[in-house]
Amino acid sequence: MSDANDQPRPPGPRLEVLVVDDQPDALRLLEQELTLAGLSVRTAASGEAAIDAIRAQCPDAVLLDVQMGGINGFETCAQIRLMHEDLPIVFTTGLDETEDIVRGFEVGGTDYVTKPVSAAVVVARLMAHTRVWRMMRATREVVQALEVPMLAADAGRLLWLNRAARALLQTCLPGVTLSDDAPLPSALQGLLLEGTEGEAVQIELGGMSLRVDPVSEAGASLRVVSLAVLGRAAPAAPAATPAASRLTARETEVLLWVARGKTNRDIAEILGMSPRTVNKHLEHVFEKLGVETRTAAAAAAQRLQLGI
Repeated sequence: MSDANDQPRPPGPRLEVLVVDDQPDALRLLEQELTLAGLSVRTAASGEAAIDAIRAQCPDAVLLDVQMGGINGFETCAQIRLMHEDLPIVFTTGLDETEDIVRGFEVGGTDYVTKPVSAAVVVARLMAHTRVWRMMRATREVVQALEVPMLAADAGRLLWLNRAARALLQTCLPGVTLSDDAPLPSALQGLLLEGTEGEAVQIELGGMSLRVDPVSEAGASLRVVSLAVLGRAAPAAPAATPAASRLTARETEVLLWVARGKTNRDIAEILGMSPRTVNKHLEHVFEKLGVETRTAAAAAAQRLQLGI
């Protein structure tokens, strides 16, 4: 590491890196060279000490030696990941075997550099990784602060959900565990499968009517959606009479909201369709029930006991 003095100092606030190595001479040299390169350096002489240091104060990045006594770099990385899933962790290693490199990434490593370490390379990689990490952290904080419920899932896993989505879904699904990067609860499988063409859909979940708006690109495996509460779900209708049995499910929904005094525009927003479509459904309802006015249709709905 003889090129630190040639490395330009990073602009703005100094990057804080935790350097972890159980060799005192190597640790001292890394601290000296990276400090000269413009970084703010903390050190830890073991994996255990590194974990304690991160619990006390999370750095911007970790430079972690693989071969250490006690818990090695791979084990240390795995434990750090339990505390901070996105923190940049760059391994320093003399190992160049493919299986060791693969293992480093499997336990959550962000990158690696081989010894003898180049200060310029280390600084450049740490700056690049922390820039991405800070952007991800800022984005996550913004999403968490949104009042709009949002969540994301991919390959049957719930990747994340913000506080608003967690509160809403816990109301709809009491007792269901909602955890980031965990299997998607079965009750939510349909929620992420709906609207595959990028269109908003309406679903009923735990007695609530929700509108699901896709945020991610249609057809993408990663599904990001926002949720909006439309109201309580319509009660299940009792056994239908012959007149009611002629109505389709959508026509029955339109009739229910007509009986509740909603305008066609209101019904269109509630059911996620256009006012024109509501008009067509209502025409079919009038024809099938043999009525001519909304008042008569509402009275017929009362007689049919459709859960008004």
